[in-house]
This record gives sequence, structure tokens and C-alpha cells, in this order.
Amino acid sequence: MGVICPCGVLVHNPESVSDEAVSNNNNVKFEGQTGTVRGSLFYKADVCVTTLANSTLSLRFVENATPPGTNNFTFTATNITSVVCKQEGQNCSITVTGTGTVSGQVGTFAFEATFRDVVGRDNVQSFVITGFFNQTGAAPIDQGSIEARGCQEL
Repeated sequence: MGVICPCGVLVHNPESVSDEAVSNNNNVKFEGQTGTVRGSLFYKADVCVTTLANSTLSLRFVENATPPGTNNFTFTATNITSVVCKQEGQNCSITVTGTGTVSGQVGTFAFEATFRDVVGRDNVQSFVITGFFNQTGAAPIDQGSIEARGCQEL
């Protein structure tokens, strides 16, 4: 019998080679840049409040611009410090916080990400990397890409 996670989230796309859930054509903001940048967001997470040390979370951004790549980055959580699950009717909202690293940047950055397992279409409600990046709004992803753990009655 497996271990039940009282609060957590699994974000993935088993039909993708990289297993990342994707949201295309989103406008995002970068600290120190004017305006927004359009691109695709790739998410992957396996987080549980009872096993934070073994939990994983990443975000990859690929800019749509030509030539591409100026703002491309990968964020990898290195220390997940908090997971909060909240029932919202038939939906579940999971907020994950901690610190991590950004490819091409020096140091660690605080982050907060909120994932919503929704009856209609799942979405990443927000993803902020303090001092570096802001998703600037909900990013829809394929239904079933976000699996909430802990909002349902046990």
C-alpha cells in the first residue's frame, strides 16, 4: 500500500517526452524589462507536504521571439518550504513556496506557485520568482495535467 499525501500536487503530461505540462503563448514579465514577453511555459512538479526534502518542481520558459532564446530559462526548486492546499468548491488550489536556481543567473531566488486542479480546465494560477520573473496571470494547461493531493475527503 502506498503512502497517502495529505497535501501536495503532481504536475506533468505523461503524453509528452519531457513529461512537462505546457501552456503556450503567455505574456510574462521579467524584472528590469519594460513590457511583457510572449512564450511557452513548461511545468513539472511532484510535491508532498510530508516529503518536502524529496519533492521536485521546475518551470521552463521558451520565448516566442525571433531569434528565440534571449529570455529562455529553466527554474529548479532546490528547497521547497511550504505546501498549502485549499478546497474551492469542486476545485483544489495548491500553493507551493521555497527557493531555487535560475539557469544563467547567480544565486537563489524565492518562488511562489499556485496550481489549480479544476473541473473544467486545469491552470497554473500564478508563478512568481521574486526579483526575476512573474507569470502575470493564470496559464491554462491540459485537463488532467494537475493532480491535487489532499483536497479530497479521505
